[in-house]
Amino acid sequence: MLIKQFLTVFKGYKRDSASLTVVGVGPGDPSLLTIAAVDAIKKAKVIVFPISDDNKKSFAAEIVKKYTKFKKNVPIIFPMAREGFDPDEIWSNAVGKIVKFIKNGESVVLLCLGDTSLFASSSNILRIIKKTYPEIITKTIPGISSLSATAALNDFDLVKKGETLIIKECPSLNSELTSLITESRGSKTVLAIMKVGKRWNLVREILKKEDIINKSLIALSVGMPNQIIQYASQYKKDFMPYFSLILIRFD
Repeated sequence: MLIKQFLTVFKGYKRDSASLTVVGVGPGDPSLLTIAAVDAIKKAKVIVFPISDDNKKSFAAEIVKKYTKFKKNVPIIFPMAREGFDPDEIWSNAVGKIVKFIKNGESVVLLCLGDTSLFASSSNILRIIKKTYPEIITKTIPGISSLSATAALNDFDLVKKGETLIIKECPSLNSELTSLITESRGSKTVLAIMKVGKRWNLVREILKKEDIINKSLIALSVGMPNQIIQYASQYKKDFMPYFSLILIRFD
């Protein structure tokens, strides 16, 4: 009887101690994984990761595949700002899957490409879980961002004493980007423009018009095999991949 009670308590303890950890895995290079990220992945029973659709691999999962071979690997389609996807439904479904594992006593790691605080879709899942299931233990492990990696690879200071760093998703309107450049020029402001991608042709024309194309550092697919880091004036193609950014210092 005592043994049965002990096993019941122990089983309950394991279930209650199961948790969710959101892990930033860096921009693409597995060598940029933090020790904390690797430890969390090794300890988890379930690894959840984003994919853009059912037929595509996950960049985040590829980075950590060395540590996830014998775990439950669960892909979840993330909207990635695409048409035809209902974000609320996707986040709710993702939360449902994660919570089911946790209630079954299995700790879950949710992979996040780059850093967990910069344009991270995982924050939507974390927000819902904290609001709907406050009893679930959650933890966040930051990762190296594409911004930090780009700066390090090109000896670029993201921000110096007395400067301001503005991190912004690439504006959809030319006038908005032009205004941003105008306001930043001469005010000791460094611009980090993320997700340039399909807007590259228009952005390039603005950089030329503002006479800063030789000062603008572009970074594409940072940490991945096809990585490109060079000044915008050197980039001759008419398109950029989704994972693209521009760093601009005006001095």
